[in-house]
Amino acid sequence: MEYIVEISGVKKSFKDVHAVKGVSFAIKPGEFVGLLGPNGAGKTTLVEMIEGLQQPDDGDIRIAGKRWKTHQKELHQLIGLSLQETKFIDRLTVLETAKLFASFYNLNSTRVEEVIELVGLQEKRKAYVNNLSGGQRQRLALGIAVLNKPSVLLLDEPTTGLDPHARREIWMILKNLKEEMNTSLILTTHYMEEAEFLCDRIIMMDHGTILADGPLPELLRQFNDARNLDELFINMTGRHLYE
Repeated sequence: MEYIVEISGVKKSFKDVHAVKGVSFAIKPGEFVGLLGPNGAGKTTLVEMIEGLQQPDDGDIRIAGKRWKTHQKELHQLIGLSLQETKFIDRLTVLETAKLFASFYNLNSTRVEEVIELVGLQEKRKAYVNNLSGGQRQRLALGIAVLNKPSVLLLDEPTTGLDPHARREIWMILKNLKEEMNTSLILTTHYMEEAEFLCDRIIMMDHGTILADGPLPELLRQFNDARNLDELFINMTGRHLYE
């Protein structure tokens, strides 16, 4: 399969707000893509359409050749999600939480233990969720997202609010996923270092359209020899990515 995600001419409006304006791109298996842009750029709306939470007004979204309208059950098996704030039941342990979500996929305890080890929470197996640190909660959320060995992982600001050490722990888990499972990643983030470290390719959005798409070194050379992602965005728009 040449592409795992294919997006063609996708549009989405809310009353008079044109959130996504004819966006097109494709993602290869195992490719890590950073979806960057300031607030209001259309990133969240686009990701929600890829997740199947919103329906496009126009255009086409296919994941592994399947569309949400006709293959909803299969696509739920192919996709993993980890949001900026994932809510768990405070009085369940890490192990109980992982088992609960594994039951949705009819997965056995072997897979639960694999995931707990993958995200480095072996020593917290019996700890209650409300006693976990912010970084540990995010690692648990990431573990839940990959329980079903997804072909595509969508992460929305996965390390917001974490200290630099906890953030880098998440990065290394994601690197291991890529190497071991050939998982494709769509990442939204406001941390430029995160995008530069993790992503094979950057898609930069503003006002519902794609401004730039390609490997970071190529984009920096192409757009006025910018030194980093924020400077690249300033060169194109006159404002910062995090505005």
